Amino acid sequence: MVRKEQFGNKEISPVATITGLTVRDIRIPTSDSLTGSDAMNPDPDYSAAYVELQTDHPDGLAGHGLAFTIGRGNELCAAAVEAWKPFVIGLDLDDIRADMRAFWRRLTGDSQLRWVGPEKGTVHMASAAIINAAWDLLAKLEGKPLWKLLADMSAEELVACIDFTYISDLMTPEEAVELLRKKETGREAREQEMLDRGFPAYTTSTGWLGYEDEKIRDLCRQAVEDGWSHVKIKVGADLQDDIRRSSIIREMIGPDRELMFDANQVWDVAEAIENMKHLAEFSPLWIEEPTSPDDVLGHAAIARAVAPIGVATGECCQNRVLFKQFLQAEAIQFVQIDSCRLGGVNEVLSVLLMAAKCGVPVCPHAGGIGLCEHVQHLAIFDYIRVGCSLENRVIEYVDNLHEHFENPVTMRDCRYLPPQAPGYSTTMVEASLDHYEFPSGTAWRDR
Repeated sequence: MVRKEQFGNKEISPVATITGLTVRDIRIPTSDSLTGSDAMNPDPDYSAAYVELQTDHPDGLAGHGLAFTIGRGNELCAAAVEAWKPFVIGLDLDDIRADMRAFWRRLTGDSQLRWVGPEKGTVHMASAAIINAAWDLLAKLEGKPLWKLLADMSAEELVACIDFTYISDLMTPEEAVELLRKKETGREAREQEMLDRGFPAYTTSTGWLGYEDEKIRDLCRQAVEDGWSHVKIKVGADLQDDIRRSSIIREMIGPDRELMFDANQVWDVAEAIENMKHLAEFSPLWIEEPTSPDDVLGHAAIARAVAPIGVATGECCQNRVLFKQFLQAEAIQFVQIDSCRLGGVNEVLSVLLMAAKCGVPVCPHAGGIGLCEHVQHLAIFDYIRVGCSLENRVIEYVDNLHEHFENPVTMRDCRYLPPQAPGYSTTMVEASLDHYEFPSGTAWRDR
C-alpha cells in the first residue's frame, strides 16, 4: 500500500509496513581495559540488545535501536524484545507516525506484559529499543536526522507524542503546548548556532575507577591540551582513594575547569552527605547518583546538605514519574536523561518539558555503546525547542566504541556537531555486529 501522509510538516511518499523484527545480543569486552569501571560496576562489558525493524519499503529502509547493558543480563533484554514482537510486526508506518502516543502506549502498556515491568526495568528498556528504532525509521523516511525531525514538528505534534498519564499534576498537555509556543522566539538562531558551533560536552574518559594514577595523569594532561572545560571522575569505592584521585585530577586540570563526581549509587544517604564533606574541598559542580536511583527523598536530603554542590541523577531513573517526583521535591539540580533507560523518544520529550518548566538544566548521560550517538539528537533538540539555554548544560562524552556505528558522533572543540545523516545515528556496522555477537562472534568464541 502506498499513500501520502503528513508528518513533521512534510509530505512523504511512499509508506510501508513493518515486516520483521530481529534482535542481536552484542557485547564488547571493555572489562579487558577497565573502561567504564566504577564503584558499582568494576568490570563492565558494554553491551546492546540491538534491534532492527525491517519494512517492505521499496528502498529497503530499516529502523535501528538498542537497549544498553553492561554484559551479563543482556540476553534478558533481548528476550524481552522478542516478547514485544507480536505488537510490532504488521503495523503500517502511516498509523505509527499518525499517532506516536498510541504506538508508545501499545509498546509500554500491554495488560499482561506490563505486570513484569510496568514502565520500568528490562521490559521497559526493551520497549525503548523498539520505540527508538521506530523513530530512527521515521526520520530516515523523512530524510532528516532525528533532532531536525523533532525540531521541525509543531508544538501540537510534539505534545501529541507524549503520554501525560501520572505527570499531569506537574505538566499538562495544554501547559506543554504553551511552553513550546513561548520558546519559538529565536528558534532559527539557536538551530544555526548548533550547526555552526555544536553542543558543549564533558569528558568522563579521564577518571574510570580502575585506572592507575599515572594513566589518570596522562589522560588529564591530554584533556587539558584538547580543551576540555568539564571533567568527570568516578568515586565511591573508598573515600581515601577518592580524595587522593580527586587531588591528582584537580591538580592536573587546574582550578578553573569544572570537576564532577559520580558515585554510581553506592552510598547510603548519610554516607553520601558525610563523604561529600570531605570531597567538597575539590569544588565539584555536582555529585552524580549519590544514592539509590529510586530514592527521591534521599536525593532531596543530600541536595539540601551538600549545597551549593549540585546533585545529578537520571541514567537509571526508570520513567517519567520518578523524574516528576525528583523535580517536585527539588531533589536534583541536573537532570540526566538516558536515551535507552526511559521509554524511548516519547518519554524523553515529557522529561525535557517538565525540566524546562521547573528551570532545571538537562545534561544527558552517555558514554555507553551508542549512547553518545543517541543523546546528541535529544540535547540539540532540547536547546532549539524546549530548554533553549546552554547555561550549566553539557553532554557526557566518552571517546570509545564510536567506530561501531555507521554515523558516529562528530566532535569539534569539545562540542557535539549536529548529525546530518537521516535517522537516529543508531545503525551499527555489520562487521562489528558479526564480530561481537554473543556468544557466536569471533570476539567471544575463543574465550
